[in-house]
Amino acid sequence: MSEAPVSDYQAGPVAALRRIAFLLERGRADTYKIKAFRSAAAAILPLADEEVAGHAAAGTLTSLAGVGASSAAVIEAAARGELPARLAALEETYAGPLAPGGRALRARIRGDLHSHSDWSDGGSPIEEMAMTAIELGHDYLVLTDHSPRLTVAHGLSAERLSRQLDVVDAVNGHLGGTGFTLLKGIEVDILDDGGLDQTEELLGRLDVRVASVHSKLAMDPDAMTRRMLGAVRNPRTNVLGHCTGRLVTGNRGRRPSSRFDAAAVFAACVAHDVAVEINSRPERRDPPTALLAQAREAGCLFSIDSDAHAPGQLDMLDYGCERAERAGIDPDRIINTWPKDRLLAWADKS
Repeated sequence: MSEAPVSDYQAGPVAALRRIAFLLERGRADTYKIKAFRSAAAAILPLADEEVAGHAAAGTLTSLAGVGASSAAVIEAAARGELPARLAALEETYAGPLAPGGRALRARIRGDLHSHSDWSDGGSPIEEMAMTAIELGHDYLVLTDHSPRLTVAHGLSAERLSRQLDVVDAVNGHLGGTGFTLLKGIEVDILDDGGLDQTEELLGRLDVRVASVHSKLAMDPDAMTRRMLGAVRNPRTNVLGHCTGRLVTGNRGRRPSSRFDAAAVFAACVAHDVAVEINSRPERRDPPTALLAQAREAGCLFSIDSDAHAPGQLDMLDYGCERAERAGIDPDRIINTWPKDRLLAWADKS
């Protein structure tokens, strides 16, 4: 896109705004900057092309709620068929691979098993996440909003999750014929006693379940081991999410890894056919390198996930693929290199 002639940009204003937001998210820009462009895209999306062009020609775009000066400049250029300068600069800065390695593995990835929407603590609607996954070439995306106990992340009650499943059906109905499927999932909290934070009935209605510890990460190692083993042994668990809970960089600060008997947990993952997540978020890089090698040697399956909370973050799989390739993990042991039907057959433990 960055090589297109300045006077020959045909994608239109909405596409330009969405692409700018995507690239900003990919580059881990401040949320407020990203929101400005997504809000502007939502503001002009219902308008006819002629109406948008009329506002652009008259210089009245900022009279529309949600459109500011920066986004108006983008819309005006795109409406004239020109590549917006802001977009050209971002393409130059952020459009390349996010990591130098892992390219062959990245090409084999069929989908993403861990993503969030604005139903919990994500920043975009379900349909925007799905459309971006399609644009990235995914065959499937698992929607895994948080479970009830994580109130700080607006975790979904049983009632809200049940309603979300109907929305997923509607999105898939709208996307029929694309070859893409939005799968039903959850990032379910692992409770203190190793139980899962959602009803058995609803867990049974999902395609994929990622189980993660989000609280009391500094608990005694023996207690943490029992807690994690309880979740791994639960027949509904498919993926053990960001197993240490550490944070190594970013605006949330640093947080040390939780302590547990990794040998016991990874052995249980093998015995109960649970994949260990390679979390691709740069601030997590979880599991740490030594534990990643230990899980590989134990014979674990893996899932390289973005843990995306915004559309542009779906492309952070680059980071996880580089780590997996460097760790020497056989691609066939990475479950999201599998076709959808194989993945779903594996995940169905009923």
